[in-house]
Amino acid sequence: MAIIGFLVFGLVVGALARLIKPGKQNLGIVGTLVLGVLGSLIGGVVASAIGTGDIFELNIIGAIVAIIAAVLLIGVVESLMGRNKSAHV
Repeated sequence: MAIIGFLVFGLVVGALARLIKPGKQNLGIVGTLVLGVLGSLIGGVVASAIGTGDIFELNIIGAIVAIIAAVLLIGVVESLMGRNKSAHV
């Protein structure tokens, strides 16, 4: 059951990150989910490292870091996708 909660939270984090990041992102729901889950993992690791909670525990610091990490990951993916498109032209 914890896995389902983690995936749902990852989807929410990914959706919030896409709303925060300006511009149109060429990501589907799976891409949003993957980037949200990766952001959630990063947020959990940071929250665990500073002692505010466990990696899979929902807390405010981890959630904020997760959203920031997901926004940054969207930027990285956009830049990589842009680079690949220009290489194929």
